Amino acid sequence: MSATPAIEADNLVKRFGDTLAVDGVSLSVPEGSVLGMLGPNGAGKTTTVRMMTTLTVPTSGTARVAGHDVVTEPAAVRRAMGLTGQAATVDELLTGRENLRLIGALYGLSSSYIKRATEDLLERFSLADAGNRVVKHYSGGMRRRLDLAVSLIAVPPVLFLDEPTTGLDPRSRVELWDVLRELVREGTTLLLTTQYLEEADQLADRIVVIDKGRVIAEGTPLELKDRSGRAALVVTVSHASDLPVAEAMLRDHVSEVHVDTGARQLTAPANGLADMTRIAAVFADSSIEVDDLGLKRPSLDDVFLHLTGHRAEDVPDATATDEGEMVS
Repeated sequence: MSATPAIEADNLVKRFGDTLAVDGVSLSVPEGSVLGMLGPNGAGKTTTVRMMTTLTVPTSGTARVAGHDVVTEPAAVRRAMGLTGQAATVDELLTGRENLRLIGALYGLSSSYIKRATEDLLERFSLADAGNRVVKHYSGGMRRRLDLAVSLIAVPPVLFLDEPTTGLDPRSRVELWDVLRELVREGTTLLLTTQYLEEADQLADRIVVIDKGRVIAEGTPLELKDRSGRAALVVTVSHASDLPVAEAMLRDHVSEVHVDTGARQLTAPANGLADMTRIAAVFADSSIEVDDLGLKRPSLDDVFLHLTGHRAEDVPDATATDEGEMVS
């Protein structure tokens, strides 16, 4: 693996008139890894991606993709990357196979390579049976898979995915996640913007949280969860009648216990596996029957609430800029 990051940004700023869309974003993505860019609509995610993919010129700051500067070497950046935007960009009046061949030709690839790559990508994205079908008859999930396939026809080492699963049903989302994991195993570097906390948790090696155009936190999913609070020990007893005794037992070992009678659960703050092992031994030596005992870490939703003061779904509407672009 090269010591040079596949994607890097240093103090990127973008203004649209009086609107400060991106305010000093810096990030670094090692080769063959996934960076999740997490934030609500209006946070500056899409504008950041547009700067790093040469679609928008930064007001200030620098960015490099595969070692190439996005301002001084835009052609080299475009050759080294693929981009899947929020909306599918494939031609609805062409078939899936025709879309792939068209983009391959625009890249200037050889006809023999285009033919081979087209069939490989249709197969890889489970579109072989629909290859000769006009895209306007594709489902939303099929269009997103074709859009991703098109972005891979030239085998770019770096792939930018701007909310690629927005609007997909849960099954299609999981299928696309599997494809992305396979790409990473093969060495592709991904930068993924998303509003879905679960998506960032599932796919990203590291996460940057963006709010109001600024990076407000960065780390692995586990590091960010730990930052928002301690893990909780959750004990589920078999019989509700045992809850008072179980609560008294727990209070001998922890400072705070929350009881949920309906769920037959007791929840207490914990400092990792050592506390869980100690409490498990206490219950093992008692007459209380336990259905489940385990640790529950804060979710990324808890992280987002802790960092921003609002949950991920409580987001503002996207803001239109004076260039007609959406800041999101």
